[in-house]
Amino acid sequence: MISVIIPTYNRASFLGEAIRSVLDQEYFVQNGPSCFELLVIDDGSTDNSREIVRSFGDNLKYVFQQHRGVSAARNHGLELARGDYIAFLDSDDLWKKEKTGVQMSFMKAFPEAMVCCTEETWIRRGRFVNPKKKHRKYSGWIFDKVLPLCLLSLSSALFKMELFEEIGRFDEELPACEDYDLGIRIAAKYPIHLLPRPLIVKRGGHADQLSRKYWGMDRFRVKALEKALQLDVTSQQEQLVRQELVRKYKVLAGGFEKRDNRVEMKECMARIEKYRFREQNDGTEVK
Repeated sequence: MISVIIPTYNRASFLGEAIRSVLDQEYFVQNGPSCFELLVIDDGSTDNSREIVRSFGDNLKYVFQQHRGVSAARNHGLELARGDYIAFLDSDDLWKKEKTGVQMSFMKAFPEAMVCCTEETWIRRGRFVNPKKKHRKYSGWIFDKVLPLCLLSLSSALFKMELFEEIGRFDEELPACEDYDLGIRIAAKYPIHLLPRPLIVKRGGHADQLSRKYWGMDRFRVKALEKALQLDVTSQQEQLVRQELVRKYKVLAGGFEKRDNRVEMKECMARIEKYRFREQNDGTEVK
């Protein structure tokens, strides 16, 4: 069984299309309702999301919780999930009808794989856009690639449930970049396989996106990187994390300086020296 988890919060204008894109999956239609479950976790919506979900009848399970953030909603879904595989879909994204079938064929052909992702089609404010070079997806052992920014698109991924039992769930203390944190934890232990077909549509540009809600997303990324130093990583992986911490704290220091926040700027500078000093002890220096 595949457990599909849609977290949502006041996205009634997108939610119905997202649900329909799951129910219309060729793999689910061909194999029948016993091969999947759809869990919609409503994180305290005050719009008509409940009515949208109810219009789909018994084809899904709707769960309402007090507003606690997207990580808590996804974790709630994981607690309820009964599937051998887990797929997430953000409520403003869409799956193409062949997505699940293509991914299940891959996972069955390569049973050692823990996660596979697909390429994406991006739409911003109703227009198709091309991802920038820095957003290029990679396949395999990509730990070094996931440190600069998040390359794990949750809406495009299919996971084995046992992966979450091993590496843990989403960090509910991170208000944003929780997918970045998860991607680091996965890539530290397993290859992330990319299927080079755009099988999801990512819709962006709306005001409630977390990337627009918070300035300085590196504030959350450095927390994830510092957590990564507590993982059972290799010495090479540790060095890569420290190098990225220095880079990101330099960016943050500049941002705090522009905002005339001297206290936070000095804290960033202290962290830069902390991680640079440790690198120098290893015989290398972050420039």
